[in-house]
Amino acid sequence: MFNFDLDRAQKSLVRWVGGKSRVLPRLIQYIPKESFSCYVEPFVGAGSLYFALHPKKAIINDNNIELINTYRVIKDNKDELIELLETFENNKDFYLKLRALDREEDFINKYSQVMRAARFIYLLKTCYNGLHRVNSKNYFNTPFGSKTSVKVCNSVHITKLSQYLNEHETLIECGDYMNLLDKIDSNSFVYMDPPYAPLSRTSSFTRYGKSNEWAYDSSQQRLLSFCNELNKRGIKFLQSNSTAPIIYELYKNYNIITFDSIRTVSADTSKRGYLQELLICNYNVK
Repeated sequence: MFNFDLDRAQKSLVRWVGGKSRVLPRLIQYIPKESFSCYVEPFVGAGSLYFALHPKKAIINDNNIELINTYRVIKDNKDELIELLETFENNKDFYLKLRALDREEDFINKYSQVMRAARFIYLLKTCYNGLHRVNSKNYFNTPFGSKTSVKVCNSVHITKLSQYLNEHETLIECGDYMNLLDKIDSNSFVYMDPPYAPLSRTSSFTRYGKSNEWAYDSSQQRLLSFCNELNKRGIKFLQSNSTAPIIYELYKNYNIITFDSIRTVSADTSKRGYLQELLICNYNVK
């Protein structure tokens, strides 16, 4: 059984599209109350649920290289990260200078892991609405947020995150979620919060990565095959997704629950607010 306690839940590193921080008390109701050897989150993002559950052992994964690099740096090099962040200036010129770095050839190898992590945190702290967005070339392109009150370096928060990552035996992975199948044991619990299936052909709900690959049925079919394999092995899972018709069809053999969520990160303020999502699981929910 996980040790969920909202009062001591660690605040996430960043705001993230589709993040679950505001619905944690209700989401937790659908998680099995039994004991598990490991908590697994293949699409960790901001990791709100991971930080709230306090699992003794966990595997977190995401295909966002800069996000995972930042988690690893916070875990292993927090002092160097804090020292560098404290030199960063909250102004538009400095913001544009850092934002442009990923346009440089061989960006990932040219700059240190600490520098890239500091840049990632800085951009999400100071960009417009805290929105992580990249274009078709995978270049960060959110405009400057113009907020003078932003605290670029929250050393206390970074230190707490580092302590959490080190005190909870956590494997931090970056890549294709399918690769996790060889690492998940039979007594694990898996929570999936993938980019959602779009509600329509023109929907932009999932378009916060470098492509809209999740708009195609084949990608949702692939995720279903991952869930089917977990189910075959007797591994319990819970998945969040949209109310798109394809999701009802794909998961008709599983338990599907309608869940009221809150959308808080969007460049268009009219698109924020309450919306219905689906929770899909392979166990009975009381």
